[in-house]
Amino acid sequence: MSQPIPAGTLSGRTALVTGSSRGIGADTVRYFAEAGANVVINFRNKAPRAEKLAAQLRELGVQALVVGADLTDPASVADMFAQVAETFGSLDVLVLNASGGMESGMAEDYALTLNRDAQLSVLDHALPLLHGADDGRPASRVVFVTSHQAHFIRTTPTMPEYEAVALSKRAGEDALRERIPGLTESGIEFVVVSGDMIEGTITATLLERASPGAIASRRESAGKLYNVSEFAAEVARAAVDPVPADNTRLVGDTSFFDGE
Repeated sequence: MSQPIPAGTLSGRTALVTGSSRGIGADTVRYFAEAGANVVINFRNKAPRAEKLAAQLRELGVQALVVGADLTDPASVADMFAQVAETFGSLDVLVLNASGGMESGMAEDYALTLNRDAQLSVLDHALPLLHGADDGRPASRVVFVTSHQAHFIRTTPTMPEYEAVALSKRAGEDALRERIPGLTESGIEFVVVSGDMIEGTITATLLERASPGAIASRRESAGKLYNVSEFAAEVARAAVDPVPADNTRLVGDTSFFDGE
């Protein structure tokens, strides 16, 4: 398992993590701040929690900008990046962490709208702030967070309750991967971080509710499941470690999944 990024590694740099008021996103943005980065905390409807996290991170001596945005609304996304531009001028790390699709009461195509279309929208709006390596400053890096159940969905079936979400997240991954040549041409790096089921996440809770025993069964098969903090450390490291040749960082057991 990854160790936290050493203190000072990201001093003077800025990182934005979508969906970072809680869970994996909150722990990832905390790791960045502990490494010296100024951070942007994005939330959809949990402002008090986001502000509380920001106050804690400012005590580390970094700047923390809190921006509420509905990622499925391009105007909301544009406003978020306008605030980032005004506050920091540029962006060194963009973590596409926010996802969903198992929530009740959403439109039938919500999973695809959030997990594919919104991911591309966020990237497109971020591009003017991202940069290649220059004057000793490392290149900006984009990190997309997904699950093994989504990453391997073409070759390994997942639980019926999660299939629509898995397919939508894989569609998002595929669409983002199509952008790699253009990002590379601009000197911007890209990494997919895929993890097995993560203990303590909302998705795991919803899956367990829909299919009791699912988490225990997967834990027994894998031998171990990462918790939120452990997986967030892997996501944070993906922003600074060398980019894998296939742009993919696999976290946790993959023996259950058929390769592609």
